[in-house]
Amino acid sequence: MIVPRYRIAASGIPGAGQGLFLEQDVAAGQIVTAPDAIERTYRYDELTSSPALYAQLHASARWFEDRYTLSPDWPDECYINHSFEPTGLWHLGFVFATRDLAAGTEITVDYRHLLPPGEEEAFADAATGRKIVGLPWLESLTMSTRALAALLDGTRLAC
Repeated sequence: MIVPRYRIAASGIPGAGQGLFLEQDVAAGQIVTAPDAIERTYRYDELTSSPALYAQLHASARWFEDRYTLSPDWPDECYINHSFEPTGLWHLGFVFATRDLAAGTEITVDYRHLLPPGEEEAFADAATGRKIVGLPWLESLTMSTRALAALLDGTRLAC
């Protein structure tokens, strides 16, 4: 579910197609998206060994460890594009605003957290030309946990 008001429009990222844009200001640390209808997760080997599931691999995202979700119906969260300098922090299925975001800001996340370890995205980062390669689970979790802790500490949110 997307928490703040938003719209889908042409992305400002070259080659990205559509993007998800805020329709209201969002404070640093605020949740932008939260899981709301995850019925099932799959091990990566389940996705790659089943022809029916493999056909939907493009609609998968790593949730935790070696578990992935499938969203073949393309909910609006699927319009969140990649950036190595994202406006959103992906952490265990939630996306948090990385800083105060003004209405009109496009929400982006670092896709390395969503891909299987070592898997390379079919496209490169538009701003840097760098390859987008899935991080090992422990590295992804460590990075996102530290970033979230620093973000929440910086916004002085009570836990």
